[in-house]
Amino acid sequence: MRAIAIIAALLCGAVVHPVAASPDRAAMADSALQAALDGLVAMGDGPPGAYALVNGNGRVRGFRAGAARIGTTQPIGSARRMRIASVSKAITGATALRLVQRGVLSLDDTVGRRLPSLPAAWHPVTLRQLLNHTGGVPDFSASPAFARAVAAAPAAPPAPAGLLAFVADRPLEFAPGTRFRYSNSGPVIVALMVEAATGAPFPASVRSLVAGPAGMPATVLAAGLRVPPPALAGYAWDGRDPQDVTSVVAFGGWAWASGGFLSTPSDLSRFVRRDAGGALVGGPTRAAQMTFRPGASSPPGPGVNSVGLGIFRYRTRCGTFYGHSGSILGYTQIIMATGDGRRSAVVSASTQAGGPVLAGLRRAWERAACAAAA
Repeated sequence: MRAIAIIAALLCGAVVHPVAASPDRAAMADSALQAALDGLVAMGDGPPGAYALVNGNGRVRGFRAGAARIGTTQPIGSARRMRIASVSKAITGATALRLVQRGVLSLDDTVGRRLPSLPAAWHPVTLRQLLNHTGGVPDFSASPAFARAVAAAPAAPPAPAGLLAFVADRPLEFAPGTRFRYSNSGPVIVALMVEAATGAPFPASVRSLVAGPAGMPATVLAAGLRVPPPALAGYAWDGRDPQDVTSVVAFGGWAWASGGFLSTPSDLSRFVRRDAGGALVGGPTRAAQMTFRPGASSPPGPGVNSVGLGIFRYRTRCGTFYGHSGSILGYTQIIMATGDGRRSAVVSASTQAGGPVLAGLRRAWERAACAAAA
């Protein structure tokens, strides 16, 4: 696979209480979401499968279009495992914030204090700045050398710190805290800070601090190429034909804490309601998490985007939601919930969406928010 294709595919406040809707309005919102998913799958280069899990107004509903795998009638459901791409960043952020809540880490901890072996130019950057993409550390996934390395050994990633070696000779791109620039390097450094502070492997901290408390038994940092069954197969379009890319790259290593997790819609629904709703952290840590500035997730979520700490705010026409989006070879995702955690939507598509397909998917995301609010 060409290196440029690999890198393109790899990584790329207020609580709203929606007004109770009439049954007719709720039915219309559900129908609009289903139509959006059906239209998405029907597009010439759209995903072979799409699924939305919506929780709102005391009802949990699943919406599906297409199939879990081309050539089968396997239905897509809430228990299908898939690569969640940059939604992983929300899990990484929540893990770090749980340690901040406990006093094990501080939002003012610097790279220099916790990880002195990293380049001296990066030492002033704080955990807070890493979590809201304002640290200025260059993005390892944008390095041509990284692209070549993935293409040469897709199944053999380096150790996590080795990801940062691709940009270790580069200075900060701007003074810390002065600008927003979405970067895959930040969450990797955050996870290394977690390891330095706890003395435990990062996946173990995720399990004990987030996945366990949030009820996410199927959520793991991927090991190797395989997505264990039951899985939603991921596809990439090669001219007119979709190619199965579910097991092409070992993303658990090449993306690690920035995009390497596997999960299910059911797990992610539980997680985002707790993360957005304040069940994982409280007090000053929660206030810091939910302090927002301009900045969009990647790909941009529905409505007007702003960035907090490990979480984004999406102001849609149907209310304000909080969560994270993600896009990786074979998959595009979003998770979002209201600030009280009572309403949520998780939408998964089995291709990395771009162009008109992404535009259609973003419309489906907003319709999912409206279905949750109805």
